[in-house]
Amino acid sequence: MTDIDAVIIGAGVIGLATARELAMRGFSVIILESEAEFGSATSSRNSEVIHAGLYYPQGSLKARLCVDGKHRLYAFCQSHGVAHRRCGKLIVATDDGEADLLVGLKNKGQANGCGDLELIDRQKALLLEPALSCTAALFSPSTGIIDSHGYMLALLGDAEDHGAALALNAPFLAAETVSNGFRVHVGGKEPMSLTCRFLVNSAGLFAPSIAAKIDGLQHDTVPMARYAKGSYFALSGKQPFSRLIYPAPQTHGLGVHLTLDLAGQARFGPDVEWVDGIDYAVNPERMSGFGEAIRRYWPGLPENALIPAYSGIRPKISGPNDPAMDFRIDGPEAHGLPGLVNLFGIESPGLTASLAIAHDVAGKLA
Repeated sequence: MTDIDAVIIGAGVIGLATARELAMRGFSVIILESEAEFGSATSSRNSEVIHAGLYYPQGSLKARLCVDGKHRLYAFCQSHGVAHRRCGKLIVATDDGEADLLVGLKNKGQANGCGDLELIDRQKALLLEPALSCTAALFSPSTGIIDSHGYMLALLGDAEDHGAALALNAPFLAAETVSNGFRVHVGGKEPMSLTCRFLVNSAGLFAPSIAAKIDGLQHDTVPMARYAKGSYFALSGKQPFSRLIYPAPQTHGLGVHLTLDLAGQARFGPDVEWVDGIDYAVNPERMSGFGEAIRRYWPGLPENALIPAYSGIRPKISGPNDPAMDFRIDGPEAHGLPGLVNLFGIESPGLTASLAIAHDVAGKLA
């Protein structure tokens, strides 16, 4: 016998979704969170966009789980009263070379199961968004925005309704294998140890360092953590757009895009800044590059209209000179330890894919 069926490390959106999934399947679950509140890192420092699934290589986990997760997420929001809006998105080309990129992006999206994408010319794009400047655009009507905090509250509510418990200020210290699972050591004001059948490492930015503390896990199965910081700047004053506006995608991010919150306020970002540690301060000097990037698709951006807002850090497992990596959902088939799942590199579209990721994790355990 073990003390509990499953221990989830990390109460971000992936950890909460996984706890909900396992609890609803009848397992006893405890979620360990080192901070004083849930979802305080990557899950609350992003664009809050529900992605359609068009950016990712065909057959990748990102592609499959984003498209599946998008459908699950919209249904969840509707059934649980989570604030969201299916506002749509325009990915814009500002020269002929970028227009060719849009064709490839549409083909990739269709291969991934996004059947509603539409290439439109400049005239039609301006009918949708008159303030826009572009030569062509790719319209994604199923892209949306969500209240990420409200979503996490709903996930936690479902999990707790099915018996799961959240332990805050409870950092994971170490774990070792025992005959029927794992012995997990927890710090905090009242350190303790408990045994479990299943252990899920959904610690986001800290997932590689958490994995290194699991005795018996081969070191060569743990990737190096790489941090790509993204800063956001808010627009002071009114903005003229009703949809999200994205430039043609870049190598390690989706470019400085315009997103909207549910109140209609605009924010721009994120950029890409490779950093060695976790620091969420927004450097105002990075604003200079934002103005130039934004005016390529919105020439009417007023002078001195941007103000520092917030930043997030992408939990990457590839560096600036490496190809972008897929999600890694490492179950026993990857590392040989029954009952353990490590989640590495769960960056965008992790929020969109969260319910689908949770379903995959549960499938590796039960």
